[in-house]
Amino acid sequence: MFEWVGFIAALVAILVFSRVSLALALFSGGFVLGFLLLPAPSVFESLIATFLDPSVFLLALAVGVIPVIGGIMEETGLADRLVENLRVDRRLFLGVSPALIGMLPMPGGALMSAPLVEKAGEDVLGNVKSAINVWFRHIPQLVYPFAASLIVSAKIANIGLYSAIPFMAPPVLVCSAMGYWLLLRKVGRGAVYTEKASFKKAIIPLTVILAAPLADFTILRALKPEVREAATLAAALISLSLAFIAGKPGLRRTGMVVLRMRPWSFSAIIFGMFFFLRVFQSSPIPAMITSIEMDASILCLTLGFLLGFATGRIQIPTSIAIPVFLARYGLASMPPLVFSSIYFSSYLGYIISPVHPCVTVSLEYFKSNFSDYMKTLILPTALSMLTAAIPMVCWLI
Repeated sequence: MFEWVGFIAALVAILVFSRVSLALALFSGGFVLGFLLLPAPSVFESLIATFLDPSVFLLALAVGVIPVIGGIMEETGLADRLVENLRVDRRLFLGVSPALIGMLPMPGGALMSAPLVEKAGEDVLGNVKSAINVWFRHIPQLVYPFAASLIVSAKIANIGLYSAIPFMAPPVLVCSAMGYWLLLRKVGRGAVYTEKASFKKAIIPLTVILAAPLADFTILRALKPEVREAATLAAALISLSLAFIAGKPGLRRTGMVVLRMRPWSFSAIIFGMFFFLRVFQSSPIPAMITSIEMDASILCLTLGFLLGFATGRIQIPTSIAIPVFLARYGLASMPPLVFSSIYFSSYLGYIISPVHPCVTVSLEYFKSNFSDYMKTLILPTALSMLTAAIPMVCWLI
């Protein structure tokens, strides 16, 4: 009984401190769980082992580089250049422009795409514009190889990133279809821009965005590094170099970007996440979970969604739900089909969370409120959640 109290106390610590700092929340959860259920020396051994693990260390560096790339693209106007040269139908523009900005590895991007949504949807209700901005902005996170949440979740599940991505294609199609059917169809057709587009101006920022996943994939296949995360770090540095060359920010502006983006906080999240994971795996909780009679698939899908909603993050629910599932079934790695279910359910809770920063800034920008926002997204979220369970059911059958 005390073991469950310790586990619940750790989850409460994570939920409470996640409002202050995600890294602090994960470290706090790990220490609470460890000191309640493990000998103190074992907890500190897990902490040291986390920082000395080459794969975790390289991943933390890579994830720290990623937001700086987006910050430089924003600071130098590369992001604006990409979207300004997009010439598509009004409905398509409303969906594609937030999605393109969503591929930029940076926090707070909802405020970058909000003016674009406002320009194309001047006659659209504020709650609908907020929903469109958040819903479409995050779809790339389901498949973009340099989405930090996807990289980290795949590592926790102990599966290859490029093995998981094909199984995330159905959720992308579901979200795109739901978004068009239930959100964009409310918007009239027409053109957004009348000026002539320049493909040359768009190709440079697009190259910066796509260089990282292409380099990562190429390095993995060609060089086969002993530590997989070495390829991720190298690819992130290549993309960062291209952003420097194309944007020419200079040292002063680069320093301002680094201070604004706070890359060290992203790296700290990685260390906190894997510290919590090590403590969890060393505790009695995995063995106790295997004895639960409740269906683990229902437990993990529900847990992922609720934690995503409660924390406004993807990393926290996946860092808890994935180890729970692995412990319940005694697996060393998660089947990609199951991974897609748990990641998608966590994602859906995160999309509608009142503590998700993109939600709050969008509501403020479009002068809407959370109640109307929820009414707009409750149907696409519920229908998408039903589809999230399908891969899990297929795996169980």
